[in-house]
Amino acid sequence: METLKYNENISEIVKETHLNHIAIIMDGNRRWAKENGLPSAMGHKKGVDALKSTLKACDDYGIKYLTVYAFSTENWNRKQEEVDFLMDLFCKTLKNETREMHEKNVVISFIGDISKLSQKLQDILNYSSELTKNNTGVHLQIAFNYGSRDEIVHAVKNIVSKGIPENEVTEDLISRELYTSCVPDPDLLIRTGGEMRISNYLLWQIAYSEFYVTKKFWPEFDKDALADAIIEFKNRQRRFGV
Repeated sequence: METLKYNENISEIVKETHLNHIAIIMDGNRRWAKENGLPSAMGHKKGVDALKSTLKACDDYGIKYLTVYAFSTENWNRKQEEVDFLMDLFCKTLKNETREMHEKNVVISFIGDISKLSQKLQDILNYSSELTKNNTGVHLQIAFNYGSRDEIVHAVKNIVSKGIPENEVTEDLISRELYTSCVPDPDLLIRTGGEMRISNYLLWQIAYSEFYVTKKFWPEFDKDALADAIIEFKNRQRRFGV
C-alpha cells in the first residue's frame, strides 16, 4: 500500500486552500536521462510515467484541473530526430492511454495551435477530447504546440475580426478568447528541474498564481513531490495585488 511521508491530510489542505487548478512546466527529462547515463528518449518515456502518477495524485487529492506543458512553439527548434520522437511518443501515449483515462473519468483537452500538427496527430487529439468531454473527474489540459504570446496574438486577432469596439475590450473579453477560456486560472504553477523562468507559458493566466520550483527533474516527480508543493501552497498568503 502506498504511504505518504506526511501526517497532513493533503486532501483537506486542498479543500481548505481552495486549490482548484495546478499548472506544471514538466522540465528535466533530458537532464535526468543524462545524469543516469541514458538516451534522451528514455527521459521522455519516464516523463510519461511521471505524468500518469501526477494525474492519479491529483485525483486522490481532489485537484480538479491539471494543465501540463507538453510541447511548446519553440520546441520545433530542437533536433529533428528528437521532435519526430516526441510526436511519435505523444501519438502512441494517447492511443494507449486514452481509453484507460476515459474509464477513470478524466477529461482530456488540448490548448495550442493544433492546426500545425500532422493530420494523424490532430485526429488522435480530437478523438481523445471527444471521447472524454462529458466526464466529471480531473480535467487534464495538455499544452501542445503552445506558446503564450502566440495565444494572446490569436485572441487579439479574434477580437479584431469580430469588430468589437475598443471601449468594449476588457480583461474578461480577452480571457474568453484564450485557449483556456473554459477553465479557471491556475492557483499554483509548479516547475520541475530547478530553472527559474516561465518559458512563455500561460503568461496571462498566471498573473496571480503562486510559483513553486523544485530541483527534482520531471521523471522524478511523484505523489510525495506534489504533496510538497501543496503544503508549500498552504503556507503562502495570496494577496492578489492587495
